[in-house]
Parts: sequence; structure tokens; C-alpha cells
Amino acid sequence: MANEQGRRLVGAQAGEDDASFELSLRPKRLDEYIGQRKVKEQLALAIEAARGRGEPLDHILLYGPPGLGKTTLAAIIAAELGVGIQSTAGPLIQIKGDLTAILTTLAARQVLFFDEVHRLQPQLEEVLYSALEDYRLDIIIGQGPAARTHALELKPFTFVAATTRAGLVSAPLRSRFGLILRLEFYQPAELEVIVSRSAGILKVPICDEAAAVLARRCRGTPRIANRLLRRVRDYAQVRAQGEITVAVAEEALRMLEVDEYGFDDADRRLMLALLEKFDGGPVGLSTMAAVLAEEPDAIEEMYEPFLLQIGFLQRTPRGRVATGLAYRHFKIAPPRAQRAAAGQSDLFPA
Repeated sequence: MANEQGRRLVGAQAGEDDASFELSLRPKRLDEYIGQRKVKEQLALAIEAARGRGEPLDHILLYGPPGLGKTTLAAIIAAELGVGIQSTAGPLIQIKGDLTAILTTLAARQVLFFDEVHRLQPQLEEVLYSALEDYRLDIIIGQGPAARTHALELKPFTFVAATTRAGLVSAPLRSRFGLILRLEFYQPAELEVIVSRSAGILKVPICDEAAAVLARRCRGTPRIANRLLRRVRDYAQVRAQGEITVAVAEEALRMLEVDEYGFDDADRRLMLALLEKFDGGPVGLSTMAAVLAEEPDAIEEMYEPFLLQIGFLQRTPRGRVATGLAYRHFKIAPPRAQRAAAGQSDLFPA
């Protein structure tokens, strides 16, 4: 299970082969963007107001699980404003000179998209404060008593940052965003529209019922929906004359070992370990990580969000606990029912 996330078919993190494929499927304008109704309403209002005033848009923080469209929204914001976009990511910026070079080359009202902003080094984050608030860079020239500060004026720009861990964004940086927007997991009906739209772009025949089959198994995430469509398209091309029917979709997903909840083998291993080895919990995160030979952060960030969202898992002060829904899905009797079947009492076990 260790290090599987990058290779998982149902992993929400972007894989190396996803970028070019996703680029062809991304919506270009806000009215083409499916789902996230509240986010779209707030963005549409803010963008129209900024255009009307001829001013840069307020800085925006987009947060939520991976694969929900934060990068796509950043590109749409730039397109709606009619300006260019410069993209980078927190881990890519290592020295102040890199950040200074990016900020000083921005055109007026341009969008600077910063992915994984929570991973920006603290000393570099401080450089952003005056840039975001006053469109100014304070550069220290010289050392020791002879050092002096030089203020470098920047052209007004819009900073769009994305993160999967909003809690790790520092309070001083967070306070400089005019809009903080959370992206939620998608509903099956929205994902069905996304699957049908992507199939149309790829020129793959698919019926509505087959699109619904894929929509139910992509874990509320458009990136996974498009990835599953890609794999099912290959299966249909080789074994079903290229058309995706319900039978073709179900058989392809069975071969790919993706069940009706969108679980793969890694999800099943995690849940079965909790249900069978720990009687459904509570069990601590570090213990689960040791049993599964996985990093605690990977479990917390990559596996648990969807399991929590669909109600298979609960986080409690004492640890992780499986829900009744998880017992029913895996056809395992809860510990209380197991004891009752064995003629044991909760108070006086045999």
C-alpha cells in the first residue's frame, strides 16, 4: 500500500500522464464549469465587479480535496478577466530570488496561480505579505549596519492560491485573501454530466445509464471520473466496438477492481484492517499506518476524506471508528452482533 497513491486509478492526486489528457477536457469559461454552484456564484459576482471597476480581482484562496478543479478554476478566472496567468507551486520556490523574479514580471491585473501554497517556506511567505497587500516588495540591500531596505513597486495583480490543507495556511497569509472558497465533493448527477461532456469531447459513444455507472464510482471527483472514462474507453475500443454501454462499463470496472462505491484494493485493505483486526475501532492513526505500511499523512490526506464523506469512517478523540454502513458493505457483523451470536454478554464475555 505504501506509495500507491500516485499509481492508484482512483487516487485523486494528479498522475504524470494526467496533465495532457485533462487539459483537453477542462472547461474554459465559468458557464461551462459544472458543479460548485456557490463557488461559481461568488466568483461570477466578484469578477463582474472587478471588470466594471477596471481593477484587479481580490486575492482568492481555493481549498478542498485534490481533483475537484482548483487549477481549472484559476485558469477560468484569468480567462473571464481577459488576462494572462502565471502558474507555480509552493515546493518549486526555494529562494527569495525566484519569488521576486515571478512577482516583478507580472503584468497589470494578471493572475498569479500558486498551487500547494501551504508548502511555501515561511521566509518566502513573508515576502508575499507586502506584495499582496500593497503591491510592493521590500528588498534588503547590503548586510549588517549598512543594510538598507528598498521598496520595489509591483503592478496590481490577482493572487489565486490553492491548497488541500487550508489549516496549514498561516493566519497572516490567510488574512490577505478577499475570497476564501471551499470546493466540495461532487454529486453523482453532476459527475454524470461531466462524464457525458468528456465522452463527447473524446468522441466516445456512451449512453446516459453507462455515464451514471461511472459517476457513482468516481468518489465525487472529476479527475477520477475522467480517468475511469479513459480506461473504460480503452476497454470498449478493444472488446465492444468502441461504444460504452452499461454492461461494458460494469465489466471494465470489474476488471479494474473498482467496486460500486469507487473502492479499490487499497481502500478495501484499509477498511478490512479496521473492521477485522481492530473490531471496527477506535484505533489511532499511527497504529493504522504501521499495520498498513503507510505514512500517517497519506492515510489522513489521501484515503480518509472520501471514506469520511460517504460515511464509512468516523474520526473520534480516541481514534478511527468504522460505521454501520462499512459493516454492511463488507458483510461483516459488528462486534456486538458477533458476541450475541456466540452467546456472549457485553458485560460478561465468555
